[in-house]
Amino acid sequence: MAYNWWEIRVLCHPSLEEVIAWRLDTFGCRGTASQVQENQCLIWAYIPEEQAQMLDLSALAVHLRQDALCMNLPTPVVNWDLIEEEDWASSWKQYWQPQEIGDYFLIHPAWLDLPENLDRIILRLDPGAAFGTGTHPTTELCLESLEMRLGLEPNPEAIIADIGCGSGILSIGAALLGVRQIYAVDIDPLAIRSTIGNRKLNDITAEKLIVEHGDIEHLIKLASGPVDGIVCNILAEVIIDIIPRLEAIAKPTTWGVLSGILLEQAKSIADTLEENGWVVATLWKRGEWCCFNIRRS
Repeated sequence: MAYNWWEIRVLCHPSLEEVIAWRLDTFGCRGTASQVQENQCLIWAYIPEEQAQMLDLSALAVHLRQDALCMNLPTPVVNWDLIEEEDWASSWKQYWQPQEIGDYFLIHPAWLDLPENLDRIILRLDPGAAFGTGTHPTTELCLESLEMRLGLEPNPEAIIADIGCGSGILSIGAALLGVRQIYAVDIDPLAIRSTIGNRKLNDITAEKLIVEHGDIEHLIKLASGPVDGIVCNILAEVIIDIIPRLEAIAKPTTWGVLSGILLEQAKSIADTLEENGWVVATLWKRGEWCCFNIRRS
């Protein structure tokens, strides 16, 4: 028996993407996707028909507009339609195309044919219901930071920790840049499933990229010792909470890449880092977002 799904489409300013994604996740959406073009972001989300009525969708639209008002950003345009079950899982894929990031990477949707004779590292991705397609500025900044750390100065013995791995895009990027091992955790079971699937897509072994469900405390136990690099692209509020725990997996030479942070949140992050023995080496900005490249003091 086929079921109907609500397809929710939100056209918004790119700086609203993470807030809207959080709202949609809280609303109960099973999957989301997004694409940024010419200073506009289009987000798709899907929820079973029986879980939301028209009044619920109208209330969601009001919340999204209120969020934009609070952030002094343009009001998003929200629309929705009912679609058949067999269409919902793939309808967003037509909008997502291969994307070059930095000097090294090509993020390539798994369902498209691979290009020939391309002088880039091809990172194949099927994000499923997890975040992290490479289209968001924070993901771009993190991958470019990994290029700087691991592309310009290769370290085949490096061990990396990925906190909040999402689709696994940063873990897989590190693996393709030649590190020895990656430990990845996420509190969302869908993210774990997505990362494992993308690990297989990119022919990365389970021994090289170890993925488990859990938080920073679980990662500390999983790694069982210091790592060379830490990547974390999640909400700023969560980053502030985990910074004091990073010492447990850090050594004097450990570096970190932190993003998911709005420019207005940068000072709080910087203050917390300083209080916990970290130095901000560089702060990269793109639009309303920033990425911290850090090292031990």
